[in-house]
Amino acid sequence: MIYLGEYNTLEILRDTEPGLFLGDGEDGEVLLPNRYVPKTFEIGDEIEVFVYLDNEERPVATTDKPYIKKGDFALLRCNQVTDYGAFLDWGLVKELFCPFREQAFNMKAGGWYLVYCYLDEESERLVASSKTNHFLDNKELTVAQFDEVDLIVSHPSDLGMNVIVNKTHLGLVFNDDIYKDISVGDRLKGIVKKVRPDNKLDISLNQIGYRNIEPNAEHILNELHDNGGFIPLHDKSNPEDIKRQLQMSKKSFKKAIGTLYKERQIEIKDDGIHLK
Repeated sequence: MIYLGEYNTLEILRDTEPGLFLGDGEDGEVLLPNRYVPKTFEIGDEIEVFVYLDNEERPVATTDKPYIKKGDFALLRCNQVTDYGAFLDWGLVKELFCPFREQAFNMKAGGWYLVYCYLDEESERLVASSKTNHFLDNKELTVAQFDEVDLIVSHPSDLGMNVIVNKTHLGLVFNDDIYKDISVGDRLKGIVKKVRPDNKLDISLNQIGYRNIEPNAEHILNELHDNGGFIPLHDKSNPEDIKRQLQMSKKSFKKAIGTLYKERQIEIKDDGIHLK
């Protein structure tokens, strides 16, 4: 079976005037237009292609790599808005359609939007939706406390930044846990800090508790080496100064320099910390 909106490894069946016809070993066939045909090939070779619908709603193959595929999230640019909806640049000749009903906010040409791509059962077309929360579910969690997870930054709230966890769940990074600039669409690593009774997920961008000491200590050592063995920070420094230079909280900083001090790798003086 040939899957729309996904990468398919297909066999080259025959060479024709418009391009190569590819097959799945069953009954499915799809055209790979001449512009994508490799310079050298043999009938019977296999080739990986992405399959979508062309301007006449016919399945077509391409060797181009789209910015998003079915079942995934990505930050895409809106090229134009018409009476039917918005059309997004997803790296292919034909733009990806986002109907008005699937727009969390009215899209504007030139704007960037985090969207989910899915196959609309009614029209049998690939469409985008910026209502990303509709495609996330926290009823049955596949993660637990202290698990490392993949994150996609979703949208801000008064409490912090909402994130998509492992492309499956919704999580929140509280403002107090954000120590570096992050933007919608960023892909990051994180840790499940807490699982609440209602299955809401608190996410940290750093390791938790003692697990956080070692990487933070290493980060401080790297900063010391990069700055000639001195950083003008110590345990009485302003938290904002620590956050700005090291992208960590004052609490994490104090734990890390405490570890380094015990290991006799640094000296803590009135003007800051010095590498021994």
